[in-house]
Amino acid sequence: MTDTVDQTVVEPVWPVPSSLSPSRVSSFTSCPMQFRFSSVQRLPEPPGVATTKGSVVHLALEKLFELPNEQRTPDMLATKLSEALADYATDPDYVGLQLDEAGATKFEHDCNKLIERYFDMEDPRQIDAIGLEIRLAAKVGSLELRGIIDRLELDDDGELVVTDYKTGRAPSGNFEQKSLSGVHFYSFLCEAVLGKRPSKIRLMYLSSGETIETTPTAQSVKFIDTRTAAVWKAVERACTTGDFRPNKSRLCDWCRFQQWCPAFDGDPDLAATEAVERYEALMTPVPVELGASTAS
Repeated sequence: MTDTVDQTVVEPVWPVPSSLSPSRVSSFTSCPMQFRFSSVQRLPEPPGVATTKGSVVHLALEKLFELPNEQRTPDMLATKLSEALADYATDPDYVGLQLDEAGATKFEHDCNKLIERYFDMEDPRQIDAIGLEIRLAAKVGSLELRGIIDRLELDDDGELVVTDYKTGRAPSGNFEQKSLSGVHFYSFLCEAVLGKRPSKIRLMYLSSGETIETTPTAQSVKFIDTRTAAVWKAVERACTTGDFRPNKSRLCDWCRFQQWCPAFDGDPDLAATEAVERYEALMTPVPVELGASTAS
């Protein structure tokens, strides 16, 4: 009698994503359940003021660096911020905030404060930017790693420097290395795609005027490869079994899916329809006009 091997293929409970980005890696390691909602089911999330504010400021800086070096002045950045605010006036990420007139005024004021601090941190006329909002992707086995670099530049020695703008608070000393994991991810992509490891990676915290820098090494790049592979295996296992366990922490206060999370007695099966209905309801208000007071 010949023994037979069971070759039954187990179909995943959830489709396995084909790519990972720094934010997705952070999402899964922070809370697998939140990862399921946002990255596996791809449910729409209501926009947040802080995130949208960051997007507007990023766009203003991108517009500034599209200009010749000598034109990158504080007055010009104020103009570019006004343009960015106008660009976002009808964007879902702004409309969904449902800001009243006072809220819209504060939103613009906060954006202005962020760009004012920027010129205390560096002189953009001295920056040799060679790429803005660069999308990079590299294959590691069957997995695609991808990311968007805010700014890629050359230093005085012709070496690559990765710069990432941050509009939130700078981390305490104990969490600096964790905050740098995303830009280490970008150094990995630079080496994989461009064939050159950056000499420096830096985070610019516009809210406080602080800059955190580090030098990527062969060991740090290898760590990203190893860590991402481990996270990917855990993602595949969770998709196969359907076991995305919530991880209750302080981050739950900012989670847009909390009402459907089992950790808060929610029903995750209702999220598929209710999250979409909630998002669509947010898109109906007429937005308050942006950009009118910025240039004055």
